[in-house]
Amino acid sequence: MKTIRFPHPLVLLVGFILLACLLSYVLPTGVFSRHPDAATGRDVVVAGSYHRVPATPVSPLQAIVDIPKGMVDAASVIFLVFLAGGAFTVVDQTGALRSGVDWLLHRFQGREAVVIPIISVLFATMGALENMQEEIVPLIPVLLILMRRIGYPALTAAAVSIGSAAVGAAFSPLNPFQVGIAQKLAQLPLLSGGGFRLAFLVLALAIWIAGTVRYALRHRVQPETNAAADPAALAEGRNHGLVLLLLFAAFAFFAYGVLKLGWDFEQMAALFFGLGVVAGLIGGLGFTGTAEGFLAGFRDIAFSALLIGFARAIFVVLEQGQIVDTIVNALSAPLAGLPVTLSALGMMGVHTALHLPVPSVSGQAVLTMPLLVPLSDLIGLSRQVTVLAYQYGAGLCELITPTNGALMAIVAACGVRFDQWWKFVLPLYLLLLALGATAVMVGIAVGL
Repeated sequence: MKTIRFPHPLVLLVGFILLACLLSYVLPTGVFSRHPDAATGRDVVVAGSYHRVPATPVSPLQAIVDIPKGMVDAASVIFLVFLAGGAFTVVDQTGALRSGVDWLLHRFQGREAVVIPIISVLFATMGALENMQEEIVPLIPVLLILMRRIGYPALTAAAVSIGSAAVGAAFSPLNPFQVGIAQKLAQLPLLSGGGFRLAFLVLALAIWIAGTVRYALRHRVQPETNAAADPAALAEGRNHGLVLLLLFAAFAFFAYGVLKLGWDFEQMAALFFGLGVVAGLIGGLGFTGTAEGFLAGFRDIAFSALLIGFARAIFVVLEQGQIVDTIVNALSAPLAGLPVTLSALGMMGVHTALHLPVPSVSGQAVLTMPLLVPLSDLIGLSRQVTVLAYQYGAGLCELITPTNGALMAIVAACGVRFDQWWKFVLPLYLLLLALGATAVMVGIAVGL
């Protein structure tokens, strides 16, 4: 049996850009009217306001121009990835990371499988708290060192990080960028239905961790030994403990800045740059060694970082062609004629389909909730269940869609082909989607 083999990630994303260009010639152009929303601070659509507008097809030349425009749109994310990637390369060149991994493996010797649940829960927690995605890209080299020393395949590094974070975000009771925005738009109290969501989050994470552990054990190979340090890269007299302490302090400050201070990507990037500089000096690399470490990190992370910009360019083309709202209107309109349960499950399907052209979960909430909430009121579906359908449909799609720039970047950084990732993730995705559908039906049955 022949398996699906995806093309190179760059070829795949350019293909989607050209497909979006073609659709701008084929699909009718139309837009919804929008108004500013005080609760979310964003422009939201007005239900029933879709109307046709003059066609604005995007030429192939303009689609190519939209690639650098996509990079400009995603610039803050791309530079975060560059600076954080450089910083972690510096930390790695001090030898502290390998020392830390050695210590961790010594503590868990003979029980290496528990490393996967521990790391998965950590990333799932960050996904549930702040929709962690792009911030994971620079951490992949660290995870790869750990997985290779245990003997697990490189794909496991992506599974425990971006996979766990996406599952945590999709089933989260408090993720401000998914359920938070959706509940505000649905005029529901924040954290309402939290216990219900938390119960299904535990089940979802159990499914994901079990699938990841099973894959890791089935594909385990001879663990890598700790190679001798390169004397050209590692300086004498370094203090690994201080570097690791600095690393943990930086992570703690990072979490505080994101959750309490409302940091954006620029502040995160600055923190990681400072981490790299101080770690290099404490670790004995000196100014020149630290600078060379950053350059090595920039080179290693460049491809993964730029994939984020290419993925963003797809949405830029669709927006210029004014067909995003057309797709939303065409998918959501038929739901009104369905029974309540089928309509709710249909909403999950709509959100899944929409997440390919609209790769931002918060952007999708702003685009769809003002349309689907009045529809749910009309057919007698609770607004809470409408939010659930959005969470599970859009959030779980983050695991599989090639327009998710963070996913593409992380899979590429692991050296894993996207078809290999799909082969691993698709059965788990379908199980999680079935769990989400079950949660929607249970929510209807209990009057959530």
